[in-house]
Amino acid sequence: MTVSLILTVRNEAEYIPLLFDSIVAQTRLPDEVVVCDGGSTDETVTALEKYSDRLNLRIESSLGVNISAGRNIAIRAAVGEIIAVTDAGVRLEPDWLARLVSPFVEAKNVQIALAAGFFQAEAESLFELAMGATVLPEWTDVHPDRFLPSSRSVAFRKSAWEAVGGYPEWLPFSEDVVFDLRIRERFGVFKFVPDAIVHFQPRSSLRRFFRQYFNYASGDGQAGLFTRIHFIRYFTYLVVVPLGVFAALTVSPWLWALGLLAGFAYIRTPIRRLVRVWSPLSVMERLSALALIPVIRVVGDIAKMCGYPMGVWQRIRQNRD
Repeated sequence: MTVSLILTVRNEAEYIPLLFDSIVAQTRLPDEVVVCDGGSTDETVTALEKYSDRLNLRIESSLGVNISAGRNIAIRAAVGEIIAVTDAGVRLEPDWLARLVSPFVEAKNVQIALAAGFFQAEAESLFELAMGATVLPEWTDVHPDRFLPSSRSVAFRKSAWEAVGGYPEWLPFSEDVVFDLRIRERFGVFKFVPDAIVHFQPRSSLRRFFRQYFNYASGDGQAGLFTRIHFIRYFTYLVVVPLGVFAALTVSPWLWALGLLAGFAYIRTPIRRLVRVWSPLSVMERLSALALIPVIRVVGDIAKMCGYPMGVWQRIRQNRD
């Protein structure tokens, strides 16, 4: 069974060594690595070429392509029956690829279409630690039947990719979600492999986080995804919260306590995750991280509420159903 590892890059010279050192260290090396460079103007290609003596490496260049098109170009050029996908900026566990492709190797009469790996935050600051606890699930939080994997840690049959038309090149963000949904609709539930882990650094500032979630929500709107969830968010912030504040001011101050309980319920899962990893922190650092959680949650919600209408507008302009 031939396995091709693919990714797409653009101006990622700084992050190439982190990823490719971890590829070289895999217990099961990919039979080939195919990289689509989207027109880097830094030393990305030079950094990649340094690994050509240790990996069967091919670089495809295509100026200005988005992530979806870049992945499709790399997959089209790949010879493997199994396609593993990751991103620049991550570090792979040494057994990542071996574990990720094991469901395909072990499958007997069951034709598995996609294996979903997992990811973990690799924080370098207190803010990033709080960010990871707030926005990233633990594998125990995941419902395998509903999990939609990120394309930083996923593998699938090339025939399945062909059957659903590849990654959606018309979509600049949330492209892996649409791809996952198409695979699931065509082939059924994925094989969840929680110990096929990649590590990546969470966003290091609120500004970068806002931009990330704005883009994600814009992709949701453009693709028509998660409409009910976005509606609930708008209803909560624009109707429930103002009415609750008004009631607490005019009816009974005890309603503030009810609001605080609701707020705690909203952040209790991130708090639980943070508590599991905060043992190296001082008391003041723990309090600071706790204080960051509601801020990150609210900023993320605002970013989504701003980004979603932009995506809906793009969808209307594209005349998509």
